Amino acid sequence: MILYPAIDLKGGACVRLIRGDMARATVFNDDPAAQAREFAALGFLWLHVVDLDGAFAGASVNGEAVRAIRRAVDLKIQLGGGIRDRAAIDFWLDLGIDRVVLGTAALRNPALVREAAAAYPDRIVVGIDGRDGKVAVEGWAETSEIGTVDLARRFADAGVAAIVYTDISRDGALTGVDAAATAAFARAAGVPVIASGGVAGIADIVALKQEAASGIAGIICGRALYDGRIDPRAALSLLGEQAKC
Repeated sequence: MILYPAIDLKGGACVRLIRGDMARATVFNDDPAAQAREFAALGFLWLHVVDLDGAFAGASVNGEAVRAIRRAVDLKIQLGGGIRDRAAIDFWLDLGIDRVVLGTAALRNPALVREAAAAYPDRIVVGIDGRDGKVAVEGWAETSEIGTVDLARRFADAGVAAIVYTDISRDGALTGVDAAATAAFARAAGVPVIASGGVAGIADIVALKQEAASGIAGIICGRALYDGRIDPRAALSLLGEQAKC
């Protein structure tokens, strides 16, 4: 199981939001590339990078920060936020980003996800952000009528690498994870799931690891790493970093 440290980009800085509220952003590092180097030094294998401004704009906004991160480290990078057409997918994968996350595009243009997954095996991830069981899109500004499980099942046979499943109500709030609910989602989805939202301490990582057999293959962690609630080396040791997702 892989632990993904999150680098969320807003205005060129590394920030964390509370429940996706752009007005409630805490800046943790003005230099995202330096933050990436810190994570590399700690022994992480992957980075989960999100262009928050891009998620709202529908196109890359913090592209220079993403490129700086790519130049700074040899870690594998998973990138989301505002990637909504084939040109953007091609651009970032050609630039050396290892996987791209398609969220709004997965709901609005599922054919694009299937096309990209066929063209780039194991490099396309579907992002499903849930609010009360429904899919939220456009940087979480809109909630659709589509259920999170229903959307996940649409891509069970598409060849995507994984689904990043975010519980919006818990994201950035340090409230703890709902491991049972995440496991139930993973079992229903039929695709490896990377859990996101609410990780507040090592106990949450333990709880999610115990559900690995349900299909939880990774965990994204942000604020709890930045504010020291989780010892990165202890967490990495616990997970063993064995799975490819």
